[in-house]
Amino acid sequence: MPVVFIIEDDEDINELLSYNLKKEGYTVHSFLNSSDALEKLKEIQPDIIILDIMLPDIDGFEVCKKLKSDERFKDIPIIMLTARDTEIDKVVGLELGADDYVTKPFSFRELSARIKAVLRRYTKKAEKNRSEIILDKDSLSVLIRGKKIPLTVKELKLLNTLMSNPGKVFTREELLNIVWENKQYDIFDRTIDVHIKKLREKLDNYGKCIKTVRGLGYKWEYES
Repeated sequence: MPVVFIIEDDEDINELLSYNLKKEGYTVHSFLNSSDALEKLKEIQPDIIILDIMLPDIDGFEVCKKLKSDERFKDIPIIMLTARDTEIDKVVGLELGADDYVTKPFSFRELSARIKAVLRRYTKKAEKNRSEIILDKDSLSVLIRGKKIPLTVKELKLLNTLMSNPGKVFTREELLNIVWENKQYDIFDRTIDVHIKKLREKLDNYGKCIKTVRGLGYKWEYES
């Protein structure tokens, strides 16, 4: 089931949202401040975030800006839920990358519908992307919109590892162990970077789906 982060410092609203979203089948993690939520993001990546603006530590605008500028989290949809209802606040929130903006007081039924609409939008984009790129292990190639792109055995293993685990970050050492099976004395981390560069070139626009996670390694993430 979809994982929802609720970042809301009003305990009553937080509990109300948590209770009702759990009833609808979502896995919910709720937070009363931004710092705890940002820390939890290092362990769990939610499918959507419900974000208040007026928070006791880092305000929602800053959290949204931080997440949308971070390669690891920029594709997580955000719905802002706030008492700030001026036009300029809505414009700022949406320009920072929020996917929707709901003002308080709110109807839970409406919020639920908006959550489902945002999740459907992201799912459709991901499904469209998946249908346009297909890995063909038998012919050592990848099909992009029906066009066959030949790959080497190592490139195939590398791409298969990333595509089979979308969103999962692999360190260079992990990829070396998977693709080369054992990290031999003459195989170095730089080898992965070279293969990633060649893969990106071969995949054309889909090369952007291979994300560099600075200081860690690489992951596959469909462009939204």
